[in-house]
Amino acid sequence: MGRSVLLIEDEPNIIEAISFILERDGWTVRIHSEGVTALDAVARTKPDVIILDVMLPGRSGFDILRDLRKDETTADLPVLMLTARGQTKDRELASSYGVSKFMTKPFSNSEIRETVRALAEGREA
Repeated sequence: MGRSVLLIEDEPNIIEAISFILERDGWTVRIHSEGVTALDAVARTKPDVIILDVMLPGRSGFDILRDLRKDETTADLPVLMLTARGQTKDRELASSYGVSKFMTKPFSNSEIRETVRALAEGREA
């Protein structure tokens, strides 16, 4: 059975980097770049893991995370949140909404790969 990631990100260079890293590790990576329609993309693709940017066009990653956790079909879905801003208040907000893991940009290839693997396996990332 293939493993899939939904990458909700709007920066082309980040999309390219993460896709390359994870596809080499055997993941199917689907891309979505709009905040407003992100929940529809999750419902349509049914990923094993979501990588979610904080700042997206049309809707905040925090709002998307909050809605994912309110829906029983996605409440337990592993979500790795990415941001260029690593401020404590951002981490605390993400934690209060139930993020699985919070990571700041820039990140290392191995950090992304290992975190996504751990999240998919239900381990602490």
